Amino acid sequence: MSSVAAAAGKVVCVTGASGYIASWLVKLLLSRGYTVKASVRDPNDPKKTRHLLALDGASERLQLFKANLLEEGSFDSIVDGCDGVCHTASPFYHDAKDPQVELLDPAVKGTLNVLNSCAKFPSIKRVVLTSSMAAVLNTGKPRTPDVVVDETWFSDPEVCKQSELWYPLSKTLAEDAAWKFAKEKSIDLVTINPAMVIGPLLQPTLNTSAAAVLSLIKGAQTYPNVTFGWVNVKDVANAHIQAFEVPSANGRYCLVERVSHYSEIVNIIRELYPAFQLPEKCADDKPHVPTYQVLKEKVKNLGIEFIPVEFPLAEDFVTKKGSLRNLENAQKAEQDKLNEFCQLQMHAGLIMFFLFPFGLKFIYDLGLHVGRCDGASANASTRACRSGIRMNFVNHPLANRGGKNIHSAQTRTVPGHCGPGNTRLRV
Repeated sequence: MSSVAAAAGKVVCVTGASGYIASWLVKLLLSRGYTVKASVRDPNDPKKTRHLLALDGASERLQLFKANLLEEGSFDSIVDGCDGVCHTASPFYHDAKDPQVELLDPAVKGTLNVLNSCAKFPSIKRVVLTSSMAAVLNTGKPRTPDVVVDETWFSDPEVCKQSELWYPLSKTLAEDAAWKFAKEKSIDLVTINPAMVIGPLLQPTLNTSAAAVLSLIKGAQTYPNVTFGWVNVKDVANAHIQAFEVPSANGRYCLVERVSHYSEIVNIIRELYPAFQLPEKCADDKPHVPTYQVLKEKVKNLGIEFIPVEFPLAEDFVTKKGSLRNLENAQKAEQDKLNEFCQLQMHAGLIMFFLFPFGLKFIYDLGLHVGRCDGASANASTRACRSGIRMNFVNHPLANRGGKNIHSAQTRTVPGHCGPGNTRLRV
């Protein structure tokens, strides 16, 4: 039986559906034939829902609901009748002014409110919780290249508090509360613990993990002395579905394709896109924070084959044949408009250019010429524009992954376009 046939008639709830991971989860669930009941804070906000409603199958099998994480019983009507629940809703940012209100309460109380609703309906066979490697790694133990992290690691709340790591604390407390509640109420719970998630955005707003990558190409002079685990958003979304579908799935699953220092990510981007101006040195003179290993055996049992980190970065530049536009004729007509609000569009355009699968078309439609935005270097940038941007995929290991080309031509030259590498960007 195909996965689509197996999913027909089944209903899955996705909380926080407008988020980065959740949007991909909704997309994949719909593509497999599931009916999705999705919670969002405001179903009438097009910024939160337009991209979801545009997904294939959404008109027939996507239902949007308003819900509040902090309101007890808010999820009762949403999870009623569902076969499974994927709870992804939880705030993720690092600059909280009031961590208790902004991070801890939504994470912990929100998780318990969702689980409490799930406990009321016996139709729910399994709950999949989006946790994080942040709830795994912060133990106080050293992490070095010979250390192997696995699902038995659990972050220490006291370590998080002492270091004021409020997001890791929120995920740690929320997951701990979830396991205790699930045991008390006999809920079949599985947690997905992804590392730093990268890949194309479906939603129109920039999320925290994508901003981490964007920070490398926005004109920064240095890269941070930090080591992260990295994983593709599609693998994360797929792991949620597999955790629901695979009967033997249990416990926690660490999702890490690789562990890399920021310097390695910079080098990957530089190899893929030599036009980008990237930082050349680390933010401090200390030795690089060491990498570590993450055991992948358990997650392989879900049927997950990790997509290499390079792939989402290259994938974002793939466009459909015929979607590229020649900007030569549009250049003059758009110049006045560019001068007026160039800075704002440049920032938005760069984000789309780097993160969205069809970002080039977005930029072309706006008529962006990024180099022209820097008045001090306008002449030099204009000269650079005349040669166009050249995107080289020749002989790249990702150019023919799995026997399928990820682009329509090995090399594409975009005449008249100023690439982000032609000028320093200050965001």
